[in-house]
Amino acid sequence: MKALPPAFLEQMNELLGEEYPRFLKTYQLPPIRSLRVNTLKVHPEQLPKMVPFHLEPVPWCKEAYYYQHEIDRPGKHVYHAAGLYYIQDASAMSPAEALDPQPGEKILDLCAAPGGKTTQIAAKMKGHGILVANEVDSKRIKALVENLERSGVANAVVLNEYPEHLSDRFAHFFDRILIDAPCSGEGMFRKDPESAERWSLRSVEKCAELQLQILSSAAPMLKAGGRLVYSTCTFNPRENEQVITHFLNKYPEFELISVPQAQYYQPGRPEWVESSPSELTHTARLWPHHLRGEGHFVAVLQKKEGSQGYQKRVGKHPAIHSQLKKLLQNFSSDTLKQSLFSGTLTLYGEHLYLVSSELPSLKGLRVERPGRYLGQAKKNHFLPSHALALSLRPELVQQTLNFTEDEPELYQYLQGEALSYTQGKGWVLITVNQFPLGWGKASGGLLKNHYPKWLRWDK
Repeated sequence: MKALPPAFLEQMNELLGEEYPRFLKTYQLPPIRSLRVNTLKVHPEQLPKMVPFHLEPVPWCKEAYYYQHEIDRPGKHVYHAAGLYYIQDASAMSPAEALDPQPGEKILDLCAAPGGKTTQIAAKMKGHGILVANEVDSKRIKALVENLERSGVANAVVLNEYPEHLSDRFAHFFDRILIDAPCSGEGMFRKDPESAERWSLRSVEKCAELQLQILSSAAPMLKAGGRLVYSTCTFNPRENEQVITHFLNKYPEFELISVPQAQYYQPGRPEWVESSPSELTHTARLWPHHLRGEGHFVAVLQKKEGSQGYQKRVGKHPAIHSQLKKLLQNFSSDTLKQSLFSGTLTLYGEHLYLVSSELPSLKGLRVERPGRYLGQAKKNHFLPSHALALSLRPELVQQTLNFTEDEPELYQYLQGEALSYTQGKGWVLITVNQFPLGWGKASGGLLKNHYPKWLRWDK
């Protein structure tokens, strides 16, 4: 890899002392690669029996496995397109594990793109509750939405807002909040050499200021008794222990609790910051010379029991017109074995969504997805979304066309070609070994391809 910044090396030598040579040797090794099984679609113990990769368990995440990057390419396998797993650094799985999401809760991922931690949270929620995924960078929203769709997540709201714009709207709303904060990225230098080129001592200071602002925006949104997890992918104590210390001084209603998976990690280092509060040992550091993964920091903060404050009334969403209701009913009766669309339906332009009745008003916010994306309302027909296809169970769909992973027709479909189909007409769910991939529409002995053009495989 490229040379590391001299100021960074000097900093790490000073911090680590006798550990420094072991730490430095990790930069001579290739990055560790891993994936996480999407339990919305498949059981973790099933996947190793289904794929041609050699997989080894990740200790702190029972749904995750290491794979051999030099030999295997799981990102090129059709099961990746079907959302059966998400390729994610093992260390990056630690914050969502510490968050410990539960089905039925209201959870916020405040800095969500590209979606690794968001999809991890969603899988633990099992489709129940409200998951708000926010990303301030509009250029990164597309990847977040694509990853949520591929994973079959049906209970997510995707926002494109500054954290401070959400504080009042969602006051005392969330049971749990994850802040995987923008950082100087020191823990990713081995995996992403370009991040080392962008690094500077000034960037560390700017990141620390932003991190405290984000934490301050999140604090009012958490319910009393709720859990907030703060994480970074940097080693720098200025962005880790020091930020947590400043936050606790500013918000005494919060307290540090031990990271649940602490046995696999190293404790935080109070001696690296001013005042050296001993409770910083409850935070966790993931070091590449102590485990198989990149660098990470995790802190778990609990909001003490107390006044919940004023609860806002749930929001109202524009009702859909009767003609669209009829179109949706026709699609449902023609395509599905049972209606899945009970709840609040609303239209954004010509895009139809199913939204939670417990959600506050989103008026005035930049909204990328207000809820489950069902499809587009055309003049005289309803066009189901790719997201809907990937979130359905095949047994709920009237017509399915299933392929095994080695059938040529499967790859013709992924490349955007039409297929022959003589079993009926209307919408057909295409699956690989009973896992959804997308839609086709049958008519006149042909199946018109509705696999999204931007996802199609090269011929």
